[in-house]
Amino acid sequence: MSPATDNPTLSVTPVRGSLREVWLLAYPVVVTQLSATLMGVTDSAMVGRLGPTELAAVGFGAIWIWTIFSLFYGTATGVQTFVSQADGAGNPERCGGWTWQAMWVVVPAAALAVLALQPLAGGLLGLLGTSPELSGAASSYMKVRLPGEVGFAVWMVVNSFFRGIGDTRTPMVVAIGVNLLNAALDYGLIFGNFGLPAWGVTGAAVATAIAQWTGALILLLRFRRRGLRRFGTQPVAPQLHNVKRFLRVGVPIGGQWCVGVASFAVFTTIVARMGDESMAASQAFIMLLSLSFMQAIGLSVAAQTLVGRYKGARDPEAARRSFTSSLGLAFVLAGSVALLFIAAPGPLLRIFTDDPSVMALGRPLLLVGAIFQLCDAIAIISQGALRGGGDTRWPFLVETALGWLVFLPLAYGMGVTLGYGLTGAWVGGTISLALLASVLVRRFRHGAWETIEI
Repeated sequence: MSPATDNPTLSVTPVRGSLREVWLLAYPVVVTQLSATLMGVTDSAMVGRLGPTELAAVGFGAIWIWTIFSLFYGTATGVQTFVSQADGAGNPERCGGWTWQAMWVVVPAAALAVLALQPLAGGLLGLLGTSPELSGAASSYMKVRLPGEVGFAVWMVVNSFFRGIGDTRTPMVVAIGVNLLNAALDYGLIFGNFGLPAWGVTGAAVATAIAQWTGALILLLRFRRRGLRRFGTQPVAPQLHNVKRFLRVGVPIGGQWCVGVASFAVFTTIVARMGDESMAASQAFIMLLSLSFMQAIGLSVAAQTLVGRYKGARDPEAARRSFTSSLGLAFVLAGSVALLFIAAPGPLLRIFTDDPSVMALGRPLLLVGAIFQLCDAIAIISQGALRGGGDTRWPFLVETALGWLVFLPLAYGMGVTLGYGLTGAWVGGTISLALLASVLVRRFRHGAWETIEI
């Protein structure tokens, strides 16, 4: 049974590692990720009509939620490495078991984190030095949205299974439907439409939490359908040996996500302390960056799946071609976004706000973003390819070192010490990201992943 012909995405077998194979696997993930990003874009665009402080609060609360829970979400993506390698080696019946082992550890851990953070969110945000209005609104947003993160942990585990077997269309369809639900709930709960209460920032949090749990339950039902039983999707009890194997690979990925996002959360805090308008401009900019970021995630998922599959099939040359093809597609997609940023900064920013101060701060950021998002795409795809090969510890250590010893000092130095403000902080971040991208590309080219056993 060929992995390339036995899944709904790759119905016709393309050349191993070719641009076509990467794109057939990646484009549903790109659509999925863009659809998921539209949840944040929709929240920000609608809340932005309430004022700069409300827009800043949603961005500030969301980045700290993502920072805390990225450890669990990143760990969950380790499922994809095990599933893709098992499928590539001709052992599809082992794929479902790895999903259940991840479920038994990731989801309870996320639930415990929610219980611990629920009473502490307001006090923790108050210590970060932002305005009382911003920290108060962000705290309300976080407290209401937190329960949804348990659902999203389930979503990430099952999503990684589907991506590992090469089925990227199922998550795409679910994400599109859930995003439409989120948009409708946002419109109702933020402004009081459809007979619903007008809850403002809190309404955006309720909408996101409901959407996260809806997506999780639909994916779980799809995972348990009869047609996937050959992948061993029936429930499996926790097995200590396999849990340990999963954690050895998954936790470094989660750690890499967590330290990377944590350094960005600290960066965001630096920006927020520059003023609510600076944070609002940065949030609008981040939402626009996600147009490129989520395309890169899609290509990264394809690279991770294909590198894992061809490593399992003992075809490292096809794995290398998959990486090269992913980078080639990234240059095309990121280049298109760069042209959009340069050509139309005003109309793009007006999606989120008409505030003159925020607009003035945001325009220079889009010029910086043209370069930032290209470096980001290269780094993300390299990370995915390394994960597919089981190389997770080294990237974790490197990203930790660069995030805390280069990214934050550069951003603070250029933005605060040298007085270049919001734009200077983002220029410092871009320099650091370019260094990370070059180091990760060299790591994959070196080939250490070929000898790593999971």
